Amino acid sequence: MSEERAKHIVYIEDDARTVDLVKIVLRREGFIVTGVNSGRDGLKVIEESIPDLVLLDLMMPDMDGWEVFQSMRANESMRDIPVIVITAKAQSIDKVLGLHIAKVNDYITKPFAPNELIQSIRKVLAEHV
Repeated sequence: MSEERAKHIVYIEDDARTVDLVKIVLRREGFIVTGVNSGRDGLKVIEESIPDLVLLDLMMPDMDGWEVFQSMRANESMRDIPVIVITAKAQSIDKVLGLHIAKVNDYITKPFAPNELIQSIRKVLAEHV
């Protein structure tokens, strides 16, 4: 990343190991990554920091990813932050719901290759300049 400021990404995922792996991959690419292990805490972090992008797991115990997403879209300060869903829900109907009904910016299913994630992030950030 040349002279532009590093992009801040918040990753909301209840599996701490997955968060750690994604942090390592994305930091190597020059991103600033904040990992959060619950939906409620994730919303707080998003509201306080207004990141450039949110990576969001769907299946979490306290508040699922769709609830987090709806809360973001209902909040003026978080409404325009792009969201990439990262989930084990690989059914095509889930992907259709995410991309076409809920209008998330991208939908990645686990397991995913680091390159797939990086390409998706770069594409979504480029669309939201």
